[in-house]
Amino acid sequence: MYPMAPLIRTALNATARVAPGPAGRWAFHLFVRPLGRARVRPEEQPLLASARTGHLQVRGKDVVTYAWGDGSRPVLVVHGWSSRASRLTALIEALLARGYSPVAFDAPGHGDSPGRASNIVEYRGIIRELHARHGDFDAVVAHSFGVLAALFALRDGVRTARFVGLGGVGSFDLLLAGFRAGLGLDERVVRCMRDHVERRIAPGEPGIWDRFGADRDPGELGAPVLLFHDEGDDMVPLAQARLLARAHGDRARLVVTRGLGHRRILTDPAVVAEAVEFLTAPAGEPAPSQEPVTAG
Repeated sequence: MYPMAPLIRTALNATARVAPGPAGRWAFHLFVRPLGRARVRPEEQPLLASARTGHLQVRGKDVVTYAWGDGSRPVLVVHGWSSRASRLTALIEALLARGYSPVAFDAPGHGDSPGRASNIVEYRGIIRELHARHGDFDAVVAHSFGVLAALFALRDGVRTARFVGLGGVGSFDLLLAGFRAGLGLDERVVRCMRDHVERRIAPGEPGIWDRFGADRDPGELGAPVLLFHDEGDDMVPLAQARLLARAHGDRARLVVTRGLGHRRILTDPAVVAEAVEFLTAPAGEPAPSQEPVTAG
């Protein structure tokens, strides 16, 4: 997964023992770099061409934004890691057809936005800025890492009436475990990286590292939650969705799909239809507690 992993492992593990500051900075720079840049697919091009494309600055980085519709009933759409906004084309088109005004962005280092890296704090900053521009969201729809990042922002001042997560990451520890395993890093390196984040990335927010997990303080969201996750997802285990569903209690419903994996879940007609029906349901309608299974 990581080029030159043995060399990086040896250097980082050794540096963490004698120079924790540089080790934390170096590890962080590796951790926040996407593994490639997703390109626009042919079926996504018409939707992108119809968008009102804009720009915003977050933490000194340029971010490309997209908006559709007349501006009423805004719905924020949040892409995952090493992905781009256009991957959620099927959902955006369905929202447009029901009279919503989708809003999306390409995070730094993703899609059409410049740069080589991004992180959960930057995602939060982007979502905050879009919230300031468009007002409270009728809904937020997010995929994969975007679920983790969106819920982080929604516990920190951003408001929405409903939330839909697809193939979502619920625990920040899952990402750290994958990073450590991919490079064979010592726990000491992760501690150095945590210190770097708390001192350099969010210096005015002590303890922010502990708030990254989407299962932390779930009551702050205060909105109905619908989660889709495929039982055969090879990127994010189904256990992550169950973690989120438990955290959000009676406000959450989990739909377990079969045969869609981590990516096709975004384009499955049944998933798209159920997500949109959830968004248009009358306010206050209770979410069933069972786990229906949608065949892929």
